Amino acid sequence: MQIRLKGINQVTKTLADGTKRTYYFAWKGGPRLQGEPGSPEFIASYHAAVAAKVAPPQGVIFSIIAAFRASTAFADLADRTRRDYVAKLRLIEKKFGTFPLAALSDRRTRGLFLQWRDELALASRRQADYHLQVFARMLSWALDRGLIPCNPCERAGRTYRATRADKVWTAADEAAFYELAPKHLHLALTLALWTGQRQGDLLALTWGAYDGRHIRLRQGKSGRRVVVPVGAPLKAALDLARAGRQGPVILTNSEGMPWTADGFRSSWRKACAIAGVVGVTFHDLRGTAISRLALAGATEPEIASLTGHTLSDVTSILDRHYLNRDPGLAVSAIRKLEKREGG
Repeated sequence: MQIRLKGINQVTKTLADGTKRTYYFAWKGGPRLQGEPGSPEFIASYHAAVAAKVAPPQGVIFSIIAAFRASTAFADLADRTRRDYVAKLRLIEKKFGTFPLAALSDRRTRGLFLQWRDELALASRRQADYHLQVFARMLSWALDRGLIPCNPCERAGRTYRATRADKVWTAADEAAFYELAPKHLHLALTLALWTGQRQGDLLALTWGAYDGRHIRLRQGKSGRRVVVPVGAPLKAALDLARAGRQGPVILTNSEGMPWTADGFRSSWRKACAIAGVVGVTFHDLRGTAISRLALAGATEPEIASLTGHTLSDVTSILDRHYLNRDPGLAVSAIRKLEKREGG
């Protein structure tokens, strides 16, 4: 049986006596292989060279990166998140791959990692924070398994501070979109406003998830199972769309085909431009839905049950991001006080 070995580099040299001799290496720049091609000695030396190349060096951060990428924790990430992590881990490997694990407990290490984050922040604060977040999560995973002595990236804070307090869709934005944007995008707006779900989860929704009263889905990012009661406006829009459906997916493009993530984002941006909706994105619809539910009197546990957030996430979002200081809330508070005092 013939065994084909990949990557072998063959080099022929002329010796001092004028004779030519051929040498074989495991790959270009790799170790020299022993024995004649095809012999057991040759094959054994090849496999030994490949094994030595593949095995990550131990005692350095590269070994943790390799172990984390081979873990179920990494495999369980959503596809988009996993791709993002791969890019971030490559940059971490390039910068700190040979950093000794024993040095993680040195107090100066935290400052070194934060300095790297701050250097990245000169180009993008948000991306710099994301890089350190991935670094911290990987080290936390390693710490839990006893692979490292400590996590210097833990609770490192952020360089990027963004408030979305004014980044909610107004009634005027919604009306303009429904009036001027292409009709095949209207259902996406209604779904987002009445379910509070992420773009990726909405694009993946099939008609089998809708039973006429509820939408049942498993969120791609968190893995949480969510049951969303369908409000009357959304039910009317879904029932109308279901009557003319062309496939299993609820949201489709102008040709009746499922959206790609990039295709939807591009079309959504163009539709917003046509409708004159500026300063807000599809992502802001999730926060808008939470804000609307709160203003309608829904409790934080009720909102969390519907959107799939944790209770602490809902509290944080309403407190720091999306819940505008609506004048109606102040008026309502005074009316309640008047009623109490008058009673």
